[in-house]
Amino acid sequence: MDFLQTILLGLIQGLTEWLPVSSTGHLRLAETFMGLQLPVVFDGLLHVGTVFVTLVFFRKDISNVLASLGRRDFTSENGRLIPLIIVGTLPTAIVGLFFGDTIDAFFKGFVPLAGAFAFCGIMLYLSKTGKETDNNLSLTDALIIGTAQGIAIIPGVSRSGLTIATALLLGVKREKAFAFSFLLSVPAILGAVGLTFYNEHDALVTSGIGLTEILVGVVVSMAVGYLALKLLGRVLQIKKFHLFGFYCWMVAIVLIGLSLGGF
Repeated sequence: MDFLQTILLGLIQGLTEWLPVSSTGHLRLAETFMGLQLPVVFDGLLHVGTVFVTLVFFRKDISNVLASLGRRDFTSENGRLIPLIIVGTLPTAIVGLFFGDTIDAFFKGFVPLAGAFAFCGIMLYLSKTGKETDNNLSLTDALIIGTAQGIAIIPGVSRSGLTIATALLLGVKREKAFAFSFLLSVPAILGAVGLTFYNEHDALVTSGIGLTEILVGVVVSMAVGYLALKLLGRVLQIKKFHLFGFYCWMVAIVLIGLSLGGF
């Protein structure tokens, strides 16, 4: 893997991690077309850059939540988010721990990926039908959104797309859905990256990927990820979020075409 490929993968990660079009699906396709067979842990490390973007972008929200946790305050607006994040993280952890390897092995071909992108597109488009009636999340809402985040472990299904779409369908106001989706992403992504690195850190050495390549990919994903996150917030504000569904359907059609063409 040369530096141009590293930069390109960082660019794809930063752009597609927050835009609701599946970074894992796009990374898998990019690596396939570039003829690369990279360990899963490298893709996981690219997520470190986009997690850092989340910490910066939502630094006030995160700081307020941590302050409430330190005071053991679970009744204020920020304090009520703590049990919601915990409940929302549980299904993600269960799916990742018990089904992660099986899902990863199944969604390697173009046809399964096409199905995942098509499903993601349907959920994104359906989000336009949600009625924003509630600015408060319940534990049930958090559990359902967390389950959606767990399902999004499937390559081709966007984590941000599925969690925000699910929240909108539950009637959560888009500003709240946006913030909660990304607050929920921090423990999920950090946990997944940590577990993957623990299990597969030796693969980095055998693959020949060095610290320089990792740093380049992470820095690029951070820079692009920040812009993508701001863009997603703007798209939600103008109520055009569902239009990303058409992009996912287009990718699904292309993948089916490539599969039929023998690729």
